[in-house]
Amino acid sequence: MMFEMLTWVERMIEIDATGLHYRELNERIHAAVAEGAESIRLINVRGQRYIGTGLRKPVYIEIHGVPGNDLAAFMEGPRIVVYGNAQDGCGNTMNAGEIIVHGHAGDITGLSMRGGKIFIRGNVGYRVAIHMKEYKDQRPIIVVGGTAQHFLGEYMAGGVLIVLGLDTPRGEHTARFIGTGMHGGVMYFRGTLKPEQLGKEVSVLEVDESDRALLRQLVGEFCHHFGYDLDEIMNGQFIKLLPLSKRPYGRLYAY
Repeated sequence: MMFEMLTWVERMIEIDATGLHYRELNERIHAAVAEGAESIRLINVRGQRYIGTGLRKPVYIEIHGVPGNDLAAFMEGPRIVVYGNAQDGCGNTMNAGEIIVHGHAGDITGLSMRGGKIFIRGNVGYRVAIHMKEYKDQRPIIVVGGTAQHFLGEYMAGGVLIVLGLDTPRGEHTARFIGTGMHGGVMYFRGTLKPEQLGKEVSVLEVDESDRALLRQLVGEFCHHFGYDLDEIMNGQFIKLLPLSKRPYGRLYAY
């Protein structure tokens, strides 16, 4: 095992992003992948946008710093680990792969996401998972360790969104307009929500055994990434949000 790890580290290509325009940095990343790089470490990242955008090979990218907007947009296959925060649009329209953020993430994380998984250790901003959707056997997953801002899951059409509220006082989330326009997928909250925090398009249900099995699987992956105790998290209270209709605004456009 140690030999394998040393070999993997030796194969890792390191790119120093100091002073690089985002286009130059991304050109270097794509060139390295085209030349067969399997592992890339980016250091001194300071807000460069579009890192990992459009990559379609199972490359591992390690980011030290703060990547800019649209991290991993349209991505299909890579695994990106961020040792810091991520800005807005993380995972925009991604199809497959994995994003692991050891800090917080900004607004519209998972915008129109169609597949893959995003794990956020901390909090997320506004309109997370907006327009997230499923396609055939692709089911996008977002797991948030902290809490979220308003309009979470807005117009959500598919996938799984889990908010654990690990650093939330007394498990009370403060986001409002949760699930506004939601017409597919499922949300799970660890903690409590008040009726006035919810959009009119969602209903609150108790979790059943199948829900708990799914939660143990996905929260288990979260715990593996960030070093948490799965049983301790699963001992908390979970609630489930589902849409009331697949066409919540259908009557507005019917003749």
